[in-house]
Amino acid sequence: MTNDIMTNISMSEITVIISALLIFFSIVFGIIRLVIGPDTVDRVVAIDLLTIVTIALIALLAHQAERYIYLDVALVYGLLSFLGVLAVARFLERGI
Repeated sequence: MTNDIMTNISMSEITVIISALLIFFSIVFGIIRLVIGPDTVDRVVAIDLLTIVTIALIALLAHQAERYIYLDVALVYGLLSFLGVLAVARFLERGI
């Protein structure tokens, strides 16, 4: 019985499940760092981590739904996230 269940699951499905679990744990640890972070820089890094994890989640959903146009959304989101982190870093360094 167990052998039949394991043969019905493809390697791609196993990879998607493992990726989803790793993304979930990354979100949990990012939120913990965001809440606990003793410094503003730690919170900015946690927000950057959460945006990167969101990009990975969008890519995983694009693969799962077979709608690869979502990858363009992830790319634009990554660029905006990078520009946002640069703006916050400049503000924290010397103000506007």
